[in-house]
Amino acid sequence: MQIVTDSGTDLGIVSEGTGDLGVTTVPLVVTLRGKSYREGIDITPDEFYRLLAETEELPTTSQPSAGDFAEVYRRLAATDPDILSIHMSSGLSGTLNSALAGAKMVPEANVTHVDTKTLSAGSGWQVEAAARALKKGWPLDKILDLVARISHATESVYTLEELKYLIHGGRISHMKGLIASILNIKPVIGVEKVKGTYVQMGQARAFKGAIDKIVALMTKQHAEGSALRVQVLFSHYPEGAEMLRERIEQVFKCTWLPVGPISLVLGAHTGPSLVGVAYAAQAVFAGMP
Repeated sequence: MQIVTDSGTDLGIVSEGTGDLGVTTVPLVVTLRGKSYREGIDITPDEFYRLLAETEELPTTSQPSAGDFAEVYRRLAATDPDILSIHMSSGLSGTLNSALAGAKMVPEANVTHVDTKTLSAGSGWQVEAAARALKKGWPLDKILDLVARISHATESVYTLEELKYLIHGGRISHMKGLIASILNIKPVIGVEKVKGTYVQMGQARAFKGAIDKIVALMTKQHAEGSALRVQVLFSHYPEGAEMLRERIEQVFKCTWLPVGPISLVLGAHTGPSLVGVAYAAQAVFAGMP
């Protein structure tokens, strides 16, 4: 069996320094000033945000096409027809639908699809776990149980300084976004687990207050001092990410994964000021290869 994912799961930063997991990543595409870039191939985060700062234009994004996935599935099936394809939330992207359509174009491939119902590190953790379990020879049903357990236990929460990118991308109500912009409110945004869509979980007048709100949300789910697996990501705001990391570390016993840049395609919808965190009880990962 082989594993496929998309660049919106941020597997690169999730698995940084752990060696090759043998996962095939299909890139999403971001378009700015009329030019399209495949994430992780044609442009780096620093280059993207530099270009973004130099223009008044807002970026657009697109998922891989069904043909892109069909090409990958066909190539992999020539070696092994069994494929596990794990993707960012169908509630936030059409990527999973493209993957499903692509699989229909390759009848020789036996593809099992997973909707992570989240994004970025929250999705990447599921891909990483599946890849590690596969390397240890776990059967598919046991791998899917592990992925589901991690999905259920993991929360992803974000905040950001400016809302124009979220408003432009249609990820939040234009009216609510406009009011928040006028009031200079910093939203706290989570990803709910039923449809895998954004949900507002709080707000603050200042960025520091939004950081405090995130930590307060975490303490409602996990007692202070709990052992957590935690990963902080950011679009182009490492100082904000460090602020969030420091606050979390004051409250919980953390097993830290690398801090790093979030998927460009996700950052294109949120702008350079986003910081976020994925977290779950460390006990959930007991027994993971």
